[in-house]
Amino acid sequence: MFAELDAPALMPLPPQPYELARFKTVKVHIDYHVEVDGHRYSVPHALVQQTLEARLTHHGVELLLRGQRVAAHARSHRRGGFTTVEAHMPAAHRAHLQWTPQRLIDWGQQIGVACGELVTRLLQTYNHPEHGYRSCLGLLSLSRTYGGQQLAAACERALALGTVRYRHVRDLLANNRDLVAPDAATEWTSPAHANVRGPDYYQ
Repeated sequence: MFAELDAPALMPLPPQPYELARFKTVKVHIDYHVEVDGHRYSVPHALVQQTLEARLTHHGVELLLRGQRVAAHARSHRRGGFTTVEAHMPAAHRAHLQWTPQRLIDWGQQIGVACGELVTRLLQTYNHPEHGYRSCLGLLSLSRTYGGQQLAAACERALALGTVRYRHVRDLLANNRDLVAPDAATEWTSPAHANVRGPDYYQ
């Protein structure tokens, strides 16, 4: 009976073993990437601000909009990295929607010259400026919490220290290090102390 009825109806086994998948709801950020376990994957830029469902396996990431797949990527476990399909980008790397690198730089310039310079250098650290949009927006939004004058001072301090990272500027503000003059941190004199022994002690 098996040979007559079942065997003719059987299909070949799949070429790859079945993989268990888990699902996660993700938001498309203005850089047209979603973040999964610290890594960012691109989707078509027209989906910015949409909420998608990510189907995650050990080897792959599928991104679904209302059950329809809109993007698929090989899984990467490199935190802080980007997996970007060029076809997902705006044509010729043009800015999408209302955001452009120049608009972010101009916003920084309005806060202060150092802030504009830091935004410029931050965007230059990425192969594609769009990848730095979120860091720039996070940096500029610090002005709402600390005020433009303090943010400008923190940016000046960060440039003097040779860093353009958002988290370093944030930490400078949180610890009031923006109030410290750039040269103050490099000059330190030991206070007079009864236990300090001079060179005459060792003669």
